[in-house]
Amino acid sequence: MYAVDLGEGAQLRPLEPWQAEEFLTHIDRARDFVDPWIPWATRSTDLDSARATLQRWADQQARDEGRIFGIWLDGTLSGGVMLFNVELDAGQFEIGCWLEPAAAGRGLVTRAVGRLLDYAFDERGWHRGYWKCRTDNEASSAVARRLGLRLEGTLRDAYFYRDVHHDTEIWAVLATEWRPVSR
Repeated sequence: MYAVDLGEGAQLRPLEPWQAEEFLTHIDRARDFVDPWIPWATRSTDLDSARATLQRWADQQARDEGRIFGIWLDGTLSGGVMLFNVELDAGQFEIGCWLEPAAAGRGLVTRAVGRLLDYAFDERGWHRGYWKCRTDNEASSAVARRLGLRLEGTLRDAYFYRDVHHDTEIWAVLATEWRPVSR
């Protein structure tokens, strides 16, 4: 087991199926805050479904198609980040995040995503990372901006949530543009 120090009592660690109970407790606290942005929050409603969510991520990791990490703040799972939609041949990947309200406003997601970008570009040698978020998710857009990602465009009505279509922004950074965020 390993942990990456994010400062201020926070750590970034792998999130695995055996942690389903802790994950479910966290998602129950975070659900209303993250559900509009992370659709699998709605699907993790009991221990079996939480374990299944984490198992899907473990299966992706085994295929080298994605990874999920938790953010622990003072020993409590409070959010996380993930790499997914990995295209190994193209060296392209998507990054996502979520956080419960009690941990918001501390820069944890910015630091955690910065670490994932370091990993993707420096260790894996991948070429392009991108971030998608609804246009009304101002916190997510702000993280992308702080990390130096560029807004590439908006996909109109691309995200369907609770019977409503929402516009989606696409932010991206190339390995040649990436400059790690000061820690």
